[in-house]
Amino acid sequence: MSVEEVVRRFFEKVRSGQEPDAAHQLMAERVLAHQITSENEVTVERSPANYADHVREMIEIYGAFSLTIQEFLVQDDRVYVRWKQSGIHIGEVDGYTPTNKPVVEIASAVYRVENEKIVEYWIQIDREGIRIQLERNKE
Repeated sequence: MSVEEVVRRFFEKVRSGQEPDAAHQLMAERVLAHQITSENEVTVERSPANYADHVREMIEIYGAFSLTIQEFLVQDDRVYVRWKQSGIHIGEVDGYTPTNKPVVEIASAVYRVENEKIVEYWIQIDREGIRIQLERNKE
């Protein structure tokens, strides 16, 4: 499976919420997740199991969300993906009680693939944009 196929399947099955447990087929047992928030980088270790749980948490918060890939670029062992995720705020998130109103997330990440598995990624999410939507929706 090519680097492109690994990341496309990851998005189609796992990140989309369709088959969170497919993470076991597409992610290494130890994945370094570099999360960038307001120019502060934090690296956490993820496993396929805890990533699948993370996706299930998103479903609990935003329902059966839609995910649209807006940009997909491949270079050597890395794939850049920018996406738009749209859902309905049905579960508590960051202290915000559910409003049943739409919430849109814009995010991007670079995934590094080795031996047909995602082994590392760098992700940026417009968290301020999400916060503004949650704040506006509670009014």
